[in-house]
Amino acid sequence: MASPRSTTARRAAAGLLGGAALTALALAGPASAAGRPAPGPAASHPAARPAGRPATAPRPPAVRPATPAAARPASHPAPAIAASAAAARSAVGGVCASGAHPALAERLGADITAALRGRDDSVGLTVKDPVTGVTCSLHAYRAFDSASAVKATVMAAVLRRAQERGRELDAWETAKLHVMITYSDNDAATALWRDLGRDRFAAFLRLAGMADTVPGPGDYWGLTRIDAVDEMRLLDVLTDRRDVLSAHWRAYALGLMAGVDPAQRWGTPYGTPPGVVAHDKNGWLPRASRGWRVHSLGVFTGSGRDYRMVVLTDSNPTMEYGVQTIQRVALAVHRDLGRARA
Repeated sequence: MASPRSTTARRAAAGLLGGAALTALALAGPASAAGRPAPGPAASHPAARPAGRPATAPRPPAVRPATPAAARPASHPAPAIAASAAAARSAVGGVCASGAHPALAERLGADITAALRGRDDSVGLTVKDPVTGVTCSLHAYRAFDSASAVKATVMAAVLRRAQERGRELDAWETAKLHVMITYSDNDAATALWRDLGRDRFAAFLRLAGMADTVPGPGDYWGLTRIDAVDEMRLLDVLTDRRDVLSAHWRAYALGLMAGVDPAQRWGTPYGTPPGVVAHDKNGWLPRASRGWRVHSLGVFTGSGRDYRMVVLTDSNPTMEYGVQTIQRVALAVHRDLGRARA
């Protein structure tokens, strides 16, 4: 997760600190991080300091595309997918489905399977394309620590609050949301998390139908437990569901996600077709157990396309390994859905 503090220093500390200490360093932010100023002249909290631009994220590794299903000899069986570092490999069938485009669904399912062949991290993913009716699901109920991926849910909850109160965002909310989403600023996330409060955040989860999402303890928003099913429900809320956010606020959210800093444009946007706009939010966090958590949420629209994907991973030996896993999947999805028509 990006932060105005030294990313390099935090990563160096990762090899020296246990899980609890590392979590506090990576997630909680400085003890002096200020919350929202109280209204009126009797404010007890000073205005939060402007968040700095976080250090540049590591450059994503090059990804060699897996061989498409159509190019594999028919005599070769579908490759195995790694469920976890210790799990036995087994062939996976029926990853994707579509009543209107069964051949496309079969091809994409085989290509996702091929993309994950030989990967040793744990993966949970969902894909949805309302244009073609293709949906994909693999280990979609497996739970992961959210890292910064939860910032998209925090954003949606802040927007829902403004909608319920019939007002626009104030200057404080606007500034915090901007740096939290476009630069993955941790201090801004902590301030908004505290400002919302646990009850309001939980109420948003219920409204969105995100029944399996469990908020992290205290200020540890990055330890929120998520799965690919609930994260796809969130992307639905930000796109075509009309019962949670109005068109105004859905467009606002997607506008922020389309403006993510180029240094954080790895993951699901990798391989986005020309003319298609990527809206994404990523998360990354190392812990003492199960290695790096590396996640990417993406919505892709334009040129007749409208699809979205969630890829969550952990048990990665490095951040770069998790990024590469996600980007192998993304290439398959963009190649198959990016050229498909209803």
